[in-house]
Amino acid sequence: MKPFIEKLPLHGEESFAARIHTTPRFEVPWHQHEEAELIFHLEGEGLCKAGNYIGHFREGDLFFLGARLPHNFEKKDPNSVVSAVVIHFREDLWGTTFLELPENRPIRELFLKGKSGLKINPSIAAGLKNTFIQLTRTEGPERMLLLLHCLLSIARCHSNEQLSGSVGPGYFNWRDQERIDKVYQYTLESFKEKIQLETVAALAGMTVPAFCNYFKKRTRQTYVDFVNEIRIGYAGRLLQETDNPIIDICHASGFNSLAHFNRQFRKIKGLTPSEYRRHQRHDSVPAGIRTDTEVRILEEM
Repeated sequence: MKPFIEKLPLHGEESFAARIHTTPRFEVPWHQHEEAELIFHLEGEGLCKAGNYIGHFREGDLFFLGARLPHNFEKKDPNSVVSAVVIHFREDLWGTTFLELPENRPIRELFLKGKSGLKINPSIAAGLKNTFIQLTRTEGPERMLLLLHCLLSIARCHSNEQLSGSVGPGYFNWRDQERIDKVYQYTLESFKEKIQLETVAALAGMTVPAFCNYFKKRTRQTYVDFVNEIRIGYAGRLLQETDNPIIDICHASGFNSLAHFNRQFRKIKGLTPSEYRRHQRHDSVPAGIRTDTEVRILEEM
């Protein structure tokens, strides 16, 4: 699934774009552009795809996506409204000499990390909300200062979440992307049932050993681990949103053994299912515990 190249028009004497995009203008298919992107979600929720990352976005989330990183944001409910402040700017906006100044080392490092995408620390994102909205209304030199303020606030935070794996030249192989997409889509549709490796390998046009090697090379995880992450992500939502017994959630998520379910849940979430439900109900999930589903689907070596 090769992304289309988005051309971003500028208005008047702008050197970068700062807009609020609301449904239906929010929805853009898988794409990339020469500009880096900051996107602050004002309303709605759904799925973020950036490089080889797939995870949730919701109101209040802030992402930084480096130049040429393919991405899109899909809303959860086709009938819902999604709105976000979207800022596009070239990384050489201030010139290469400006970025080489010693004081600007944090911004240079941010741009390097942004090549594979970042989800910004929630407290930093919350503190920048009004600044992002102000950027869409401000003209003149003040716009440049506000953008710098946002970038420095993000760059000085050391707890932002890296999205994709390392990105290098030739990273995106679109023939491989289509192959992995077939596997990913089949897995999402079938994870509640028993999945045969022979079936998945056939989707990729490979033998089972070749597929297992191929998948691990590009995702740094086995296909079995990939399936377990999806199943545990689904189980986590059921634990949070329902009062169903844990044994029922185990089977609904595609596991046949409660003991195996408990082991995989602790491995991925860092808590037992009952502990996770208790923390979620009290809004006190410990730092470092993943509470949403993340799936890494492609990494060209």
